[in-house]
Amino acid sequence: MKKVFVNGYGSIGSRIIQFIKDDPEIEVIGVGKYSPDSKVNEAIEMGFKVYVPEKNQNAFSDFTITGNIESALDQSDLVIDASPGGQGFKNKKLFYEPRDILSIYQGGETIEGENAVSNILFNSKVNYADAIGKKHVMQGSCNVTGMGRILEPLRNTFGNSIKRFDVTLIRRWADLEQTNESVIDTIELTQSPHHGEDVKSYFGRDAPLFVRAIKVPTRQMHLHIMDIRFEKNIPSVDEIHEIFKNEYGIATLWNVKGTKDIRDFAGKLNFSFKDTNMIHIHANMTKKIDDTIQIMYSDDQTGIVIPENHILLQAMLFEKSYDDAIKHTEKLFNMSEKKRLLESNFNKK
Repeated sequence: MKKVFVNGYGSIGSRIIQFIKDDPEIEVIGVGKYSPDSKVNEAIEMGFKVYVPEKNQNAFSDFTITGNIESALDQSDLVIDASPGGQGFKNKKLFYEPRDILSIYQGGETIEGENAVSNILFNSKVNYADAIGKKHVMQGSCNVTGMGRILEPLRNTFGNSIKRFDVTLIRRWADLEQTNESVIDTIELTQSPHHGEDVKSYFGRDAPLFVRAIKVPTRQMHLHIMDIRFEKNIPSVDEIHEIFKNEYGIATLWNVKGTKDIRDFAGKLNFSFKDTNMIHIHANMTKKIDDTIQIMYSDDQTGIVIPENHILLQAMLFEKSYDDAIKHTEKLFNMSEKKRLLESNFNKK
């Protein structure tokens, strides 16, 4: 049995540890915390051992902590770094490299320049096999993960018939649980968004992909508008929908008025954290205009990267085949059943 430590207990750390604790193939050592706040007691109440930086242990005197992060890492085979953006690189240099420990980083880090945490950005649909044998791998952000889930099936089906992809990312301002972060009444323009280059790192540097991004005052998911321009053999709307019918982690929904409708439905069915962990194609918004197909899909923000982390963990720790990893992740996340329930509720009437 392999031992895993989750270093950080924010939006991602609190989610991923809830799922991997039920994985019979691993033992969760615990969770790392850097700030003495209410999330410490939350983690303890959920049954997790909490470890803190050795130099800051006195700041946690009001909490029942298990020990220091350094000792937890000494016991672990792999660490999932779920710390704030930029901290992962510092942790790599301070903690992970000296211990030669397998490490997964999140979307707030980079694979470029002197602060690169890895030379690979992971997307399970595109480069699963490339993560096998790697010691340090970066998991893509929610937007980058979502684009990969949509782009790869399109490329596999239509290949050279596609001339270019133009994507507008309409990003949510903050996660639902980030109550300390104000949602400001403005539409924020994002200059030189990193998402396009991140996707090209696994999709191909010469991919005809063009991305623009804005941020809007909501906590209810991201929305992507994708224009797919074809050179020839332009498919119908129905043919576009058909290629996603059996794709893992993608639900095709009809007559959804807004992203909150999906989250409310997920909450009513007691999905963990109200997450669906998937992409939702808004089918009634798919249009064909001359040589272009336009699709719109919502991206389950933080929730979408949680099963991706688990799939990546299996590549690095166990070197499983892609199919075996998906089957094992499905046992924990039940995404096929979530997809069925979503598509049944938001069906074509």
